[in-house]
Amino acid sequence: MSTMKNGLKAGLKTTWSLGKIIFPITLLVTMLQFTPVLPFIIDLVAPVMGIFGLSGEAAVPLVLGNALNLYAGIAGILSLELTVKEVFILAVMLSFSHNIFIETGVALKVGVRLWIVLVVRFGLAALSAFLINLFWSGGGEVAQYGFTPEAAAAPETWLGIFLLGLEKASFGVLQLAMIVIPLMLMIQILKDRQYLQKISNMMGPLTRLIGVEKNTSLTLASGLIFGLAMGAGVMIQAVQEDGVSRKDATLAFIFLVACHAVVEDTLIFIPLGIPIWPLLLIRVITALALTIFISYLWRRAEDNRKEVLST
Repeated sequence: MSTMKNGLKAGLKTTWSLGKIIFPITLLVTMLQFTPVLPFIIDLVAPVMGIFGLSGEAAVPLVLGNALNLYAGIAGILSLELTVKEVFILAVMLSFSHNIFIETGVALKVGVRLWIVLVVRFGLAALSAFLINLFWSGGGEVAQYGFTPEAAAAPETWLGIFLLGLEKASFGVLQLAMIVIPLMLMIQILKDRQYLQKISNMMGPLTRLIGVEKNTSLTLASGLIFGLAMGAGVMIQAVQEDGVSRKDATLAFIFLVACHAVVEDTLIFIPLGIPIWPLLLIRVITALALTIFISYLWRRAEDNRKEVLST
């Protein structure tokens, strides 16, 4: 009974903590779609699209995906006639950088610095697109999409826009609760039955490889399966209860920025008619290489600091 009570309490607490970020941002960004703000941002971004091998109109799914989520970005792609190469570049960029407002807010809640979040997410998106455009000469044929979603009628009044924003924001928090509460209950059961140590041991090779302690294993596992926001929910609890250091939380977050929700965020791109396995491999390899490199630099800096203090 105490296990269920503690798990439910942790789930509700985490849902409330993340819901305070997700609800207002979703409401605001949904309403901004029906103002000149998003078109202005799109016009601002369009001229630099050529650097990444994209046409100016490809700014539409990029802005939608970053302001909202991957589904909004995909809807934007489906509304355009793009080449396979352009769609693949957009898919890679959006895999690294999407839902930027909510996921950045979640990262700040965990204690990760703002500049780290923005540099890693936008940096990976821009660099990957530049390199793919530079080295891949194929994909010039027009992409054949597997489906086209039904276009929802746009609300005609400000009240309708506000109600649509409330609906999306409420659904976002409900969706969060439906995942986070059962997840926290499961974690509490694992804790009380001493299964966490076994999970930590199974994740041991990954935690050692990227230079973090074992107590970040649940954060990594939940982020890889459920996504960045859900992983952050576990991370918040881990920081508070399991003594996860800011360094380990930052390294885990950097890893999950590049590679999270690997099943869902990969499979949803299948209808776009692009190669899926390369997309997944790019995310996994980038996550490992970047996190290992930053962990190495961090460790070197700590060693140098110790040497200075000892002299």
